[in-house]
Amino acid sequence: MIPVMGATGFVGSTVVQRLVTDQGAGIIAAVRRADQSWPSSVKPVIIGDMTPTTDWSTALDGVEAVVHCAARVHVMQDTAANPLDAYRYINVDGTLNLARQAAATGVRRFVFISSIKVNGEATPAGGPFTGDDTPAPIDPYGVSKLEAEERLRALARETGMEVVIVRPPLVYGPGVKANFASMMRWVARGIPLPLGAIQNKRSMVALDNLVDLLVTCVKHPAAAGQTFLVSDGEDVSTTELLHRTARAMGRNARLVPVPAKLLEFCARLLGRQDLARRLCGSLQVDIEKTRRLLDWQPPLTLDQGLKKAIEGMQP
Repeated sequence: MIPVMGATGFVGSTVVQRLVTDQGAGIIAAVRRADQSWPSSVKPVIIGDMTPTTDWSTALDGVEAVVHCAARVHVMQDTAANPLDAYRYINVDGTLNLARQAAATGVRRFVFISSIKVNGEATPAGGPFTGDDTPAPIDPYGVSKLEAEERLRALARETGMEVVIVRPPLVYGPGVKANFASMMRWVARGIPLPLGAIQNKRSMVALDNLVDLLVTCVKHPAAAGQTFLVSDGEDVSTTELLHRTARAMGRNARLVPVPAKLLEFCARLLGRQDLARRLCGSLQVDIEKTRRLLDWQPPLTLDQGLKKAIEGMQP
């Protein structure tokens, strides 16, 4: 039996589908409430909200591995009085509560989705992040994920439960929301964008590629105790990404070649430095360790991943 925590989320729902395809049965979907139907091969277990005191026992009875997808996700305009405390409540204390209960019931392996934000927000040209770099999170979300990682590793040393950590960069796919969804809609509508001269490099990961790695980490012997970075294996500039997204739609991107320095200056004036960093800055990850230790390759190319994301666009 394998429970997926956060089974209704963007990543978790696809993990459940993939495990059902691979195993046919023995999948537990841990959910907050009974608000959707599941295949007969999936056992839904209503847990409620994930907190530092949640009782996970009904989802952990007799299971061998846990895939933990539930989290307080990164919020662009966070309104919490103390964002770091809000992230810690779920991502650190809530996660450790689950992990301690899992270890106490004899769970062999705990697969945890972290974030590339643990490494930092940007990379210099030609200097991708690796899974063994010294962490340097900047925002509260990244700090909370690093703290969760550290406490999970300490728990692994204490109990012997195998912990596997996966740090994805931006994840895109059918049903993606936020900035990536906006970008696809802009391209689909033919809106002119001042992004025709950006020469950065960014790593992303298609949802199917991330899920394939997570499922690999459930059972692969070499995954135990490791931290893995994941991507599509191809880095692109913002300009190239827009062109390839448009090509996947069967149309041309309408891009105006505005210099990146001018875009960054205007963003500072508007208080949107974070947006400028994502559009103009580089963030690359090195997945050589993931390939080597797990004999893993991304099943989808970037273009295939974009095609699937477009097919699943929300209206």
